[in-house]
Amino acid sequence: FPRDMTKTRMSRWKAAGLHLGISSLLGTAVLALMLTTWYPSPFFSAMGGNDLVLTLLGVDLVLGPLITLVVFGPAKPLRLIRLDLAIIGVLQASAFAYGMSVIAAVRPVYMVFTVDRFDLVAANDIKAEELAKATDARFASMPWGRPSTIAVATPKDSKEQMRIIMSAVGGGGDLQTFPQYYVPYEQLAGEALRKSLPIATLRKRHPDERAAIDAALARLGRRDEDLRFLPLKARKTDYCVLLDAKSGAVAGFLEIYPW
Repeated sequence: FPRDMTKTRMSRWKAAGLHLGISSLLGTAVLALMLTTWYPSPFFSAMGGNDLVLTLLGVDLVLGPLITLVVFGPAKPLRLIRLDLAIIGVLQASAFAYGMSVIAAVRPVYMVFTVDRFDLVAANDIKAEELAKATDARFASMPWGRPSTIAVATPKDSKEQMRIIMSAVGGGGDLQTFPQYYVPYEQLAGEALRKSLPIATLRKRHPDERAAIDAALARLGRRDEDLRFLPLKARKTDYCVLLDAKSGAVAGFLEIYPW
């Protein structure tokens, strides 16, 4: 808060409004970071970004200004007002830092082609001990930018295959969370194309989504025969990944349940 805020003896409503304005700017900056970098569409909804934002902004936009409204009193001694505001600032900053740490931990870092689908992998899905085993420098550290599309190759060693299976059965990481087996998507794009399904299958599964499918294809300037699809498995909502029917390259997304 500005130094002269207590000197002017502003009302508690004005103080809370000022606090709300500052918090709103901070919340807007966080939302912009999420939408443009960590959680670009459609990953924001696929990973439950709405829930994360509501939790964070609930603290940032509601709790902080509300406490200011309650404790701020123009009749209070200046020393107590400054102390109250300092405590509120520390509490709100701590809550905000915790919220940001959660958002960063569950941010999607890779969209991984895994056997016959895509998996949206979050930062905290990848264990440090598995990350340390990566031999390809491109996958040896956790990325902080936009999620990239990659693929994962099934290990040939039977013991390693069993280790991964047991990890998945026991509630741990599955194949898509083992970066030592990551490869560029282009290396397995042909396999992805072979496992993909025609748009006609999606239309048959969801006849009520015909308009949405037509609109998505129109935005891409494609016809049914130009594209195929694979499911995208995510934490909150599953979508369809659209693939070019000739190259297997990712052409776009369709926010329709793929199964």
